Amino acid sequence: MSAQKPLPSTAEARAQRIGMEWIPGGTFTMGSDRHYREEGPRHVETVDGFWVDRWPVTNTMFRRFITETGYATQAERAPDPAQYPGADPKLLVPASVVFVQPAARVDLQNHFNWWAYVPGADWLHPKGPGSSIAGLDDHPVVHVGFEDAEAYARWAGKELPTEAEWEFAARGGLDGAEYAWGDQLEPSGKPMANTWQGEFPIENLRTDGYEGTSPVGSFPPNGWGLYDMIGNVWEWTTDWYAPRHEASGHAGSCCSVDERARALSYDPCIPLPIPRKVMKGGSFLCAPNYCRRFRPAARMPQAIDTSTCHLGFRCIVRQP
Repeated sequence: MSAQKPLPSTAEARAQRIGMEWIPGGTFTMGSDRHYREEGPRHVETVDGFWVDRWPVTNTMFRRFITETGYATQAERAPDPAQYPGADPKLLVPASVVFVQPAARVDLQNHFNWWAYVPGADWLHPKGPGSSIAGLDDHPVVHVGFEDAEAYARWAGKELPTEAEWEFAARGGLDGAEYAWGDQLEPSGKPMANTWQGEFPIENLRTDGYEGTSPVGSFPPNGWGLYDMIGNVWEWTTDWYAPRHEASGHAGSCCSVDERARALSYDPCIPLPIPRKVMKGGSFLCAPNYCRRFRPAARMPQAIDTSTCHLGFRCIVRQP
């Protein structure tokens, strides 16, 4: 793979002007066999070069999209009852998922102890009715579903990254390193990303300076000049989720392969057939005692119909 930036100088200048960095294509070691089962098996992947947003899409950037298009996000629309047979009609209202900190220790095996489905929560009202994004212009936009992220990317003339592209970019050239900046979580005691310090979910020490989302670019960039690839908010990718990597890597874009991947993405514990995509990077809610997913190899499933207060996205531009 060539490390040269193949875009003409005018296109390169535009990409840099709109806040993108060139990621040279290459081969790297994807996944991990040392942490959560879904991160394995560790295997070799190859990606072509691409441009990627320097930071997650912010509220300011997303507002421009909404203003120009009049788009309504998934959280702002009532769910279609036909897609949720047997659901309580009271739940079929515009809503999104919000973190609510419990007052005392809870069972960490039950995430409903801190997640609440809040009617009226959306990107403009991140904690529900009465809340706002005032003062959060340079924070990542949240409460965006996969459909919303795709719509923004189309409007911007960009795309969403695959899981492999995202992980390759997050590693910043440090193939095999535990974190995006090396092998220590907090080198010399310095927080390198917006994550949770303290006992999740009852005690947030905020030694990194933040309780919720942080302004993009508040922490050091990785080796390729990318900010917030770890922590702050999870980020959507285009891959259907599977409980393990395929060691042979991506199988291509054949419809039958894609449909098989989509079928494997369903959560067998939930009767509703809602497929899930891979989200990457961890968030401000990832803590050493609960969710140690503040690493490039980490991955989680997210239902495509669901938005949350700790999930956003960034876009890429592939070379034609």
